[in-house]
Amino acid sequence: MIVFHASTLVVNKPIIMNRFKTLDFGTGFYTTTNEEQAQDFARKTYLRRGRAGIPTVNVYEFDAKEARQHLEFLEFDSPDEAWLNFVVGNRRQGRSETCAANVIIGPVANDDVFETIALYEAGQINEAAAIKKFKVKSLFNQILFCDNKALGHVHFVNSYTLEVSQ
Repeated sequence: MIVFHASTLVVNKPIIMNRFKTLDFGTGFYTTTNEEQAQDFARKTYLRRGRAGIPTVNVYEFDAKEARQHLEFLEFDSPDEAWLNFVVGNRRQGRSETCAANVIIGPVANDDVFETIALYEAGQINEAAAIKKFKVKSLFNQILFCDNKALGHVHFVNSYTLEVSQ
């Protein structure tokens, strides 16, 4: 399968970054199978970093079938109760040491659903209401490579830069 990583530079050798421990799935190397999502994230990253670098989409090949023979996968098919609790837990304190997965796959809690998660975390809506709100959203996927063992199955293909309107 082809996966995409959004950045402000070419990343021909992916590494595990510990800067962002409280993201949806915790520390790791984030990718998606949705090229438009990667392009959008690359532009947003560029703007968040004060227009530093160049919005870049990095393209990789990932043989998931082969990797499944050697790695532990944790998969969320939809934004359900398990996914919500996993994302909220990771955003609060980082991924639990008890998570043995090398690769985590599931919906991305993008800007469209961040408000719902914040309301849930604050106790202003319950789990059922949060999940109901997610069901009407078109959520893209993310594939997180959690460790170097997982990254051993990711192979750089190429990268390309994007234009950003002034």
